[in-house]
This record gives sequence, C-alpha cells and structure tokens, in this order.
Amino acid sequence: MTPPCRICGASTQRLGNVHGAYSGRDYELRRCATCGYAFIADPLTDFSRIYDDRYYSGRGADPLVDYQFELSEPSRTVRQYEWRGITGIVERLLGGLAGVRWLDFGAGNGGLVRHVIQTTPAAATGFEEGSIATSARALGIPTTSAAELERQRGRFDVVTAIEVLEHTLDPIAELRRIRGLLRPGGLLLITTGNAAPFAAALKRWSYVVPEIHISFFEPRTLVQAFAASGFRPGPMPARSGFDEVLKFKVLKNLRIRRRSSLTDLIPARPLAAVADRRTQLSRHPVGWAA
Repeated sequence: MTPPCRICGASTQRLGNVHGAYSGRDYELRRCATCGYAFIADPLTDFSRIYDDRYYSGRGADPLVDYQFELSEPSRTVRQYEWRGITGIVERLLGGLAGVRWLDFGAGNGGLVRHVIQTTPAAATGFEEGSIATSARALGIPTTSAAELERQRGRFDVVTAIEVLEHTLDPIAELRRIRGLLRPGGLLLITTGNAAPFAAALKRWSYVVPEIHISFFEPRTLVQAFAASGFRPGPMPARSGFDEVLKFKVLKNLRIRRRSSLTDLIPARPLAAVADRRTQLSRHPVGWAA
C-alpha cells in the first residue's frame, strides 16, 4: 500500500532508496508533490537505541553533534552562537522577555534553557526524552517530564523546537501537542532544514540522515502543517539573531566545535547571507498559536 502524505493526506511518490551509513541499511524516501513534505517511509523506531549515549557524544548516527561537550563546557562551544541567536529572535518577536514562560521542546542537553536563564529575565524549562536529559538534570538545568508537561497545558508564552521536527514520525501530532502547551497568541519557533532548494535531488541532500532525520519540510509544508495544528504562520524577522544561528550551522558543518577568539571575529551577517542563499532557512515561518 502506498503511504499517504502525513501532512496533507495526498498521494506520495517514491524517490528511491537512501543509505544509512550508521545502520548500514537502505531506507525508502518518498515525497508529496502537493505540499512538498518528504519522509522516510520505513524508519527505525527503536528510539532508545538510536538516541543513546553514543548519539549524544557524536559517536552515533550524527557525527556532527557533541552534546556532552556542550553540556560540560558551555562557554567553549560554538553552540553559543545559536543560543544567542535563538534568544534574540524570540525577544524580537515577543517584544521583550520579562515574565516570559519559555519551554524548549526537545531540549537535548538543556544548553538553550541554561543560556536563557543566565542571560535573560525569562523563566525557562526544557523537555527531553533522550538519555542526555539525566545529565542535564544532574547539573540543575530545569527540565520537565512528559507527565508534568501535560499539567502545564496552555501555560507557555513561547515554545522553541530546535532541530526537532525532522526527527518526528507524525509532525502534525507533534505540532498539536506543542499547540496545547501554548497560551493563545503564544509563539512557536522551530528550526529545521528547508527541503525546497534540494527538491530536485533530495536523495543527495546531506540533511537526509535516515536513521534520525525522517521528516523534511519546505516552507509551504510548514504553512500547511501549522494551519492543521492550530497555528497562524508568520515570517521570520530579519536581523533578529538568525544570522547568529546560521553562523553556528556553518561552523558545525565545517566540524568546528570549539569557540575561540577567531570564531568570535567571524562576522555573522555576511556569512549568514551566503549560507542562506543556499539553504533558504530564513524562509521557514514561525507559528503563532491561534
């Protein structure tokens, strides 16, 4: 049976197989021409095995992550640029952070939560189900369990989901879950790869890591997914911190993990301009809870 699109329900086209270097097996990649959503049709579902300690130290399916180092040496990681950028975007969109209740959904090691608490007046907590959450809690980074999260429905002013949605089997269900956590008018800020510039050669897109990245979105895909899950899409604000986010992504893909005086000197704006022409990440919308 041909699997339908998980966003709009339309029929999907088989693009072929992509090889998972970590698992050593092939996976079927499909795409919906109606809304642009692409997905791994036969993903791994043993999540506790995929997102184990090896994954969070960069020895798993994604060798570019180094969450253990970021957790123990937050001032020395290039992730600082992303944390600073995300904070700036949220502050710009909300008009300030005083009194803001912030949830980082899929918080990883809790680095963004810790940064928000240390540098802003917002009250932040994280939600993470991977093994790294235990290490974050041990360092006193505020985290919440799935059961506790259910008791906080409608309480948050902003939810960030940084590189989360591409890991999900059912994006609409995940977005509806997030919508339930936000107050009306609350903000959802996500980052995820933009599949649109790579649609003609999706199988060769480096972002397709089939053991862990199983859902792929174009801006129009997210607009439709937001509408189906209770969000009103809005534009990403220019010059609001997104340059810093893109600077981090460039450094990460160059396998530069340690922040230094030299990386600090790299100007974010021209670097981001070059990167965004290729990736078009700034074209993804933000979501406002309807």
